[in-house]
Amino acid sequence: QVQLVESGGGSVQAGGSLRLSCAASISPFSSYAMGWFRRAPGKDYKFVALISGSGITTRYADSVKGRFTISRSNSKNTVYLQMNSLKPEDTAVYYCAASGGPVMSSTSATDFGTWGQGTQVTVSS
Repeated sequence: QVQLVESGGGSVQAGGSLRLSCAASISPFSSYAMGWFRRAPGKDYKFVALISGSGITTRYADSVKGRFTISRSNSKNTVYLQMNSLKPEDTAVYYCAASGGPVMSSTSATDFGTWGQGTQVTVSS
């Protein structure tokens, strides 16, 4: 059974940084594009970032471009989200998700079949 386990969330002040990790029990890990989404209270899932199976191609939501960086280690079956210059509006539960193949152009949450349990990120002003 495929499992995704996020870690690294926490509480920081505005301007701070956090690094999220997502460990995946998928083999081969490089066969899956991976995404990060977030969900604020009372809101829908929002796309944050996407990385191809090879790690060569990335894509970001406009709201995080230039502040967040997605990366992956296929040898460690892990995808990361480095978050810098955090803002209060970044507060949400962050989820990693696996797509159905190595290349994914969709940023819709409904196109990602496997999800982690989420990790809370809280940014105070």
